[in-house]
Amino acid sequence: MRVSRLVHAGLFRLDPDTLEPIPYLAASYRFVDALTLDVTLRPGIRFHSGAPLRAADVVATIEALRDPALGARASHVVSAIDRVWATGDDVVSFHMSRPHATLLTDLEVPILRADQAHDAHIDSATLDGLGPYRVARFTTGAIDLEPADGGALPKPACPIRVRTVHDENARALRLVGGETDVSPSGLSPSLLPTLAERGLRVASRPGANLVYVLFRTDRGPFADAHARAAFGLAIDRESIVSHMLSGRARLATGLMPPGHWASTPRPAVPRDLAKAREMLGGTRVHCTLLGSTDRLRVAIARVMAQDLAEAGIDAELVPLELGTLLARLGAGDFDAAILQIPELSEPNTLRVFLHSASVPPAGANRARVRDPEVDAALEAGDATLDLALRRAAYGRLEDRVLAEAFWIPLWHEDQVVVTSARAQSFLPSADGRWLGLALVPGSPK
Repeated sequence: MRVSRLVHAGLFRLDPDTLEPIPYLAASYRFVDALTLDVTLRPGIRFHSGAPLRAADVVATIEALRDPALGARASHVVSAIDRVWATGDDVVSFHMSRPHATLLTDLEVPILRADQAHDAHIDSATLDGLGPYRVARFTTGAIDLEPADGGALPKPACPIRVRTVHDENARALRLVGGETDVSPSGLSPSLLPTLAERGLRVASRPGANLVYVLFRTDRGPFADAHARAAFGLAIDRESIVSHMLSGRARLATGLMPPGHWASTPRPAVPRDLAKAREMLGGTRVHCTLLGSTDRLRVAIARVMAQDLAEAGIDAELVPLELGTLLARLGAGDFDAAILQIPELSEPNTLRVFLHSASVPPAGANRARVRDPEVDAALEAGDATLDLALRRAAYGRLEDRVLAEAFWIPLWHEDQVVVTSARAQSFLPSADGRWLGLALVPGSPK
C-alpha cells in the first residue's frame, strides 16, 4: 500500500502532520448539500502514459470499486456513494445514499484510467498512475521506481529502489555499509544509538497508530469484563515504553492518539496489581496470548506475560507469522492477542474492528464485540459532517470500550526513520506513509 501511494494518486490525500484530507488531484471541492459533493480537477494533470486526467476516469474508478463482480477489496470505501457522474472533463459530482462524514478521506482511493479501471486481470505493474513515480521493474524482493512527470506532485529528483529485508540485523548492516539510505521503522530502539554513532540520522515523530490487546469477548477466560480489566491493570506499560521502546511511544489513554482531532484527553491508568487481583477474585486465569514473531514484539510479550503472572493470569505466548495470526483471529481460535492498527488517521476505521455488523467473516471485529452503545456511537460518528458532533460520538465510543475493556489500549508508537546523510530530509507522515521520498534531493534506497 505504501508503494502504491507513490505510484498512484487520489482526489484527496492526508496532510502528513494533521492527517486531515486535503486536495490532491482535486483543485477544489464544494458540498452542494449534505448528500452532494462537487469536485473540480486540477488542470494539466497527466497519467504516466501521457493521457490527460479527465472526470470520466474518476467516474470509471468509483464505478469499478462499486462493482461486486470485480470483488473490489476497497468496495467499503464507496459504499455510501449512490451515484457519481461527470460534468464536462473537469468536474465530478458525488451523490450519497446517506450522510457520510468520511467521504473526503475515502476519496484518497487511487484514480485509474477509465479503460483500465474495470479490468480485473490487468498486471498491477502496467496500471497507469498519477503519482510522482512509475514502476520501472519488479525483481525478487525489490521494486524499482523511476521519477514521473505530469502527475500530482513535481517530478522527483531521483529514482528509488524499495527492497524487502526481513532480518533486522541485515537492515542495520545495509545502513551502516551505505547500501540503504532509508529505513522507515523496523529497527529495535536498542540499535538506534549505535546507528547514530555511525553517522546515520535517526529521526522520529508521534505516530497515528495504536498498539492494543484484543480479547475473545464472547467466550473463554475473557468473556468476563472484570478479567479483561484485570489484564489491563496488570501490565506495566510505562516501564515497557520507557525501557523497551526507549521512550519512543506515548501511553494510550484511549483509542485515538493524543492530539488527534477526535481524541478525548483522559488521565493515564497506572499499573495496579492489587486491584487486578481483586477483580480476578483470587482465581488464576489461564490463557493463550497471540502475537508477532518480530524479535522486539516477542520480547515485549514476554515482559507482559511476567506482569500478568504477578496478577494471577498465566499467559502462554504464541508468536505467529502475520497470515497465520490473522487466520486464527478470524476463526476465533484465541483468548487474547497483541495487535497494532498502523494507521488510525480516520476514526471511522474503528467501525471495521468494533461494529457488530463486522464480526468475521463480515469484517474484522475479531473480539466479537456486540454492543448497542458501541454500534450507536460508530453510526453517529459516520452520519454527520459536524466535527464537534463527531468528536463527541467517538468520545462515547472510547468511554464504552474502556469501561467494558473490550480492548486494552497500550501505546502509540513514534514513526522512526534512519537515513543516510543524502536522504536526511525524509520523514514519514504521522501515519507512516512515504510520500516525502518524492522530495528527497539525493538518491535514496
